[in-house]
Amino acid sequence: MTKTPTIKHIALIILLCITGLISCKEKNVKKAEIKEDTTEAHLKEALTFYTSFDTGVNANFSVGDSLMYTVPNRNALDSSKVGLHKPDISRQEGKGKYGYGLQFTERSKGYIYYPSAGNIAYSKENWNGAISFWLSLDPATDLEPGFCDPIQITDVSYNDASIWVDFTKNNPRDFRLGVIGDRNIWNPNGLEDEDDLFLPQLVPVNKPPFAKGEWTHILINFSGLNTEKGEASLYINGELKGTRPDITDSFTWELDRSNIYIGLSYIGFMDDLSIYNRALTENEIERLYSLENGVQTILE
Repeated sequence: MTKTPTIKHIALIILLCITGLISCKEKNVKKAEIKEDTTEAHLKEALTFYTSFDTGVNANFSVGDSLMYTVPNRNALDSSKVGLHKPDISRQEGKGKYGYGLQFTERSKGYIYYPSAGNIAYSKENWNGAISFWLSLDPATDLEPGFCDPIQITDVSYNDASIWVDFTKNNPRDFRLGVIGDRNIWNPNGLEDEDDLFLPQLVPVNKPPFAKGEWTHILINFSGLNTEKGEASLYINGELKGTRPDITDSFTWELDRSNIYIGLSYIGFMDDLSIYNRALTENEIERLYSLENGVQTILE
């Protein structure tokens, strides 16, 4: 004879179901926390350079030289001075994405940089890495006429073994990623008018999502440079905007002459610059974009 469930039995079954759901939810939360912790630990292991601008212009963390330098001419690096010596660039409290931000107020002569050696995991055989930073500007109203490179990493020039992003020279401005190999390889005849050879190497973004008073995250990812399977990708606000595959040109550096230049003809704010010794995963890129207190979070 089958017994009819009592109200107590039904209540007990409901209670057990609810308890089971809560337990599953707690397990999922714990799994997510473990994944988050693991992601941040992996980012920390890959980090080679980080500057928050909160305590000064020098790097908070670096494998190489942590100091910022100022030089009037890139062909005269021996005349560089330690520190920030450009009156149109300053640290501004509360104006960064997190705390202080670096403000560029006009297009002017001279350059500021951090040395590449150690801070960039350059390799002649298989070069991998990632570069992350935040920008705040309205390109249409803030920038003066001409090309503008918020970051440019090279030992010679933008068109010779270099990694950079830029805004094009006229409104409406595109935002572009350049990962350009040795010029004597891709332009063997030394043509002065080289656009037909140069432009196909870029990753352009039309109508990029920059706006005054808002912060935009930039992530440059690259792998396999100096091999037959080089690749470079541009992410904006955690989203993939374009990839340049099949980069076979060599990237030959005099490492001691290579530098991480920031703010070339740039007008606006920059914050939280970090560099890594390998290409990052999609999950790591998303995590970088969503860090509540910036890269400092993974160092704490």
